[in-house]
Amino acid sequence: MRIIIGLYSVLALVSIAQGQISSLLQHPAVRAAMAYIEREDEQTLRMQAALTEVPAPPFGEARRAAVFADSLRRLGLQDVHIDEEGNVIGFIRGRAPRPLVVLSAHLDTVFPEETDVRVRRSGNRLEAPGISDDGRGLAVIWMVARAIQAARIPLEGTLAIVGTVGEEGIGDLRGVKYLFQRSPLRDQIDYFISVDGAGLGTVTHQALGSKRFRVTFRGPGGHSWGAFGTVNPIHALGRALARIAELPVPATPRTSFNVGRIGGGTSVNSIPYEAWMEIDLRSESPEALAEAEAHLRRYIQQAVEEENAYWPRSRGRIEVEIAVIGDRPSGEIPADHEIVRAASEVITYLGGTPRLGRSSTDANIPIALGIPAVTIGGGGRGGNAHALDEWYENDRGHLGVQQALLLALRLVGLQRR
Repeated sequence: MRIIIGLYSVLALVSIAQGQISSLLQHPAVRAAMAYIEREDEQTLRMQAALTEVPAPPFGEARRAAVFADSLRRLGLQDVHIDEEGNVIGFIRGRAPRPLVVLSAHLDTVFPEETDVRVRRSGNRLEAPGISDDGRGLAVIWMVARAIQAARIPLEGTLAIVGTVGEEGIGDLRGVKYLFQRSPLRDQIDYFISVDGAGLGTVTHQALGSKRFRVTFRGPGGHSWGAFGTVNPIHALGRALARIAELPVPATPRTSFNVGRIGGGTSVNSIPYEAWMEIDLRSESPEALAEAEAHLRRYIQQAVEEENAYWPRSRGRIEVEIAVIGDRPSGEIPADHEIVRAASEVITYLGGTPRLGRSSTDANIPIALGIPAVTIGGGGRGGNAHALDEWYENDRGHLGVQQALLLALRLVGLQRR
């Protein structure tokens, strides 16, 4: 999910760079692809709806991956496959293997398997869980591939169309981590573009770091009357929660904390043997994030010690396990870097206003590794992300597809005529 913060205008960066986009559009195949995207806008919407209606819950993206992979094969992409982590990858090869540009969107949603993902349509408005995040992104990169193939654009380098797994929640960016850390492509990717959600104008070039924890308190358990005086894991969790609610974090660099889920116990008249909570920490600064984690761990330990001390005659003691279930690195691609300037140039050319920002997306991983990467929107307008009434409105949505096309071409290059 993309949450843009700290946006600012970068018009000054693109005031003298429009010639490069104009040069691209002098090529007849590029002009044909741009026209094709606008003409086939309804096909983009149909694909967006079709992919959204294939469930892709956390760690359950296989069905959608198979459908997306098949759609790329039918477009004629080369070496289409699903890798060991579950990512879908297909190639449009140019004259040379490099530069290798990845154009990506994520396959997964936040919604469980049983969620009704049928799309409801009224005119240009589509409603369904995941229709924007990231049904829109997947449809955009699919249409970019279709337009390149239809117009037979002669690429200089190679474009990889990638659907990643595990972008949301405790998926912990597992798909893109595999891509950059363990896959055969890990040392070959020159640029990475992620299309996440709707909108035109935002350019995420700063990675918002986060750490997520599952904290489990365990004790001996027992009857609420007969074993009264036994340490209680839920009470220990409550003691910790009271402290965490006042965890000191700086306003600058912006840092946040959230306890998002808690659970445990078996019945109202049983002292539980286990209780757990899941915690999200985020910060613009790795140092501030580390300091918040240190506070968190100290508060949890203090809560355990207090609960154990309060019941000195308990037949057992509270123990705690702190498991890291998410670790998204932070980083930044400079605002004057080629990929950021290129994204801004394209947005300005299409009539938008480029706005740079920070977020937590698939681009976190390449950014942290120093590989040029940005996340952009897929055009149109969207709202209520991660809610059952999530929506997408196709207000000049074709511009989002054209944006992704031009940015990819700007980086991968065209063969000289």
